[in-house]
This record gives sequence, C-alpha cells and structure tokens, in this order.
Amino acid sequence: MPFSTPPFLKDQNKQDQRFEALFQNASLGMLVANEEGEIVLVNNFVVSVFGYDNVAELIGKKVELLVPTRFHNHHVSDRESFNKNPQRRPMGAGRDLFGVKKTGKEFPVEVSLSSYKNEEGLFVIAFVSDITKRKEIEEAVFDQQKELAARNITIEKLNQELENKVIDRTKELQSAKDELTKALSKEKDLSDLKSRFVSMASHEFRTPLSTILSSASLLAKYHLSEEQDRRDRHIQRIKSSVNNLINILNEFLSIDKIEEGRIIAKNSLFNIKDLVTDLRNEMKGILKPGQQLNYRHTGIKDIHLDASLLKNILINLISNAIKFSGGNSPIDISSNVFENVVELKVKDAGMGMSNEDQKHLFERFFRGTNVSNIQGTGLGLHIVGKYIELMDGDIRIISELEKGTEIIITFHV
Repeated sequence: MPFSTPPFLKDQNKQDQRFEALFQNASLGMLVANEEGEIVLVNNFVVSVFGYDNVAELIGKKVELLVPTRFHNHHVSDRESFNKNPQRRPMGAGRDLFGVKKTGKEFPVEVSLSSYKNEEGLFVIAFVSDITKRKEIEEAVFDQQKELAARNITIEKLNQELENKVIDRTKELQSAKDELTKALSKEKDLSDLKSRFVSMASHEFRTPLSTILSSASLLAKYHLSEEQDRRDRHIQRIKSSVNNLINILNEFLSIDKIEEGRIIAKNSLFNIKDLVTDLRNEMKGILKPGQQLNYRHTGIKDIHLDASLLKNILINLISNAIKFSGGNSPIDISSNVFENVVELKVKDAGMGMSNEDQKHLFERFFRGTNVSNIQGTGLGLHIVGKYIELMDGDIRIISELEKGTEIIITFHV
C-alpha cells in the first residue's frame, strides 16, 4: 500500500499555498527582516517597485539596500530603536521617506511597521507604498496654491492701487469742490459787495453831490467882494463833500485790495509822536464847533511798524470820534510805548454804542442802531480790524450808550 500524506499536512500545504499567493500577489509591498536587518521574506511588489529582477536579489541583504545612502546611519538607528520597543506604527511620521531603486534613482515611499516573534527571534514586517504619483499630485497642488497665492497678492496689490487711486481722485475732487465752493463764495461775496456798494452809493453819494451842486449854483450868484464870506462858506461845503466822497471811494478801494491780498504790512522805523501830532493838525479842519482834539504821548518815540497803515487806522478812529460826538466835547488821543509794547487810545464823549452793536462792529457794512441818521458806509471799522490783523495787533473797545467810546489798540514791537 503506497504512503499517503496525512490530512493535517495536506491542510498545512493548502494554507502555505494560500499565504504565498496572498503574499506574492498583494498590491502593497511587504518585506520581512530579522533583528539584524536582513531581508528574510519579500514579495513581488517590492521587487518590482525597487526595480529588481527577482526575489533572490534581495533575500539575505540588509534593508538599507533599499534606503538612499545619505539616510543609512539614521535608518540603522531607527531600526535598532524599533527593535527595542516594537509596536505597530507608521515609520518616519512627520518627515518624508525615500527608497532607492536598483538603478540608484530615489523615489518617495510610505512605510508602516509591524512585528512578530517566535522561537527564531524578532521579525519586523514592513509595508511599503510607492507614493510617487501622490507626491506629484501634491506638488502640482502646492504649485497651484503658490501660483494662486501669487495671483491673489497681485490682485490685492492691484486692488490697493485702485483703492489708492480712488482715494487720491476723491481727494482731488474734494479739493476741486472746495476750491469751487470757495470761488463761488468769493464770487457771491464780491457780488454782494457790489450790490451793497450800489445801494450804499446811491444813498451816501446823494447828499454830498446835492451839497456840491447847490453850493456851486449859489456861488454863481455872489459877485460882490463883500459877499466873500458866503463864497468861502460854500467853497468849504464843496471841499467837505468832495473829501467825503473821496473817503467813501478809498474805503471801497481798501476793501478790494484787502480781499485780494494786495496789502501787506511794511514795517519801518518812525517817530510815533510826530506822526500823531501831524495827523492831529490835519484833522482839526473837520472838527465840529467847540470840539477839542487833545494828544498826549509817553515813553520812547521811535517805533518799528507800518506807518502808513497806522495812519489810516488813526484817521478812521479819529473821524468816527468827531462824527459821533456832539459839539463842545473833547476827543482824547494818547500813545504809550513801554517794554516793546505800543498802545494807542482814542476816546470820545459821544453817543457810544450798545453791547449788542459792539459784537458786530468789525463786520462789513455794519452800522450801529443809533447812527442810522449819520452818514457812513459801515466799512471803516472793518478796514481798521483788517489793518490791525495785518500788523499782528489787538483792538479793544470800551463803550456805553450816551457816555462815549474808548478804543485801545496794542502792538508788540
């Protein structure tokens, strides 16, 4: 009777065949190495991926054969560490791993480790995947992300440039709008000024022109020498009316120059006492009967200011004091120079002004409520305020109805 294979051996053979089929035909690289790192078992996938011809080329070789030379030392250290504490885990977590083909070409791999132990010792199972395609895809995605990031930066830059252009253009438009608004406002002010001038001129010019006309007509009737007093009286009326017209025109010319910035302070050294004394003598001719023009100076006499502007200021203030004061009343002028300060005062005992009127004194065309029956343009104090401003000075007014007015001007020299 021939010898037959026992049943348990038949089962064992079938299992070995099944394992061999599973091991060799797996779509994942599988490699078994002993504690010394020698390959004892390897499947066809590993042979193919690493470019070898058959399993025999790898059996008995160190696993470092499949690792790039530059990683050998590190790999040996990792292997020894794993042998001391074997456990299932991915290898090289957190860093890129590379294999090396038979040709020497490197390629990216992914490796996970497991182990088993029997009477022959410890064995390490390595599962190896070629992730070249995945890396190529990842690199392609990374390159696309970099390109997208670069494009986003370019777009953001373009957006910022566009935003800056919009901001700049908006500022330009706002500036143009402000300039236009300013120009329109100035044009409106000029139009208002012209309208007020026409309205005021028709009123203020009428009286002096009528006086000139009537006095000129009456002069023609006085032929005799004994009528010289009458002729002189009418000639004086004509002169006074002409001076009044000239003053009105000068005020408007001054306003025009101030508005256009054509008046600037030109300081020079002069004797303030001489300037005020000469001016006082010039203005005696317009005093009302019984009015006295008094002047007093204290301190040094030579100062450094714009003499022309200062003279115009004083002419206006003294003229107002004469105009708004009755006959037989004093008008006091004083100049004081002390510690680089020039102080000028013009004081009268005239009709004064209310507190409410004092708030508007330096506005164009403003006239007090109690002087509507007295000739005037309402420009004098406005011009005075502008001149004082040009000379970096200050003006202060002390006034009370029916008790007179005192104007105090201060300059620092």
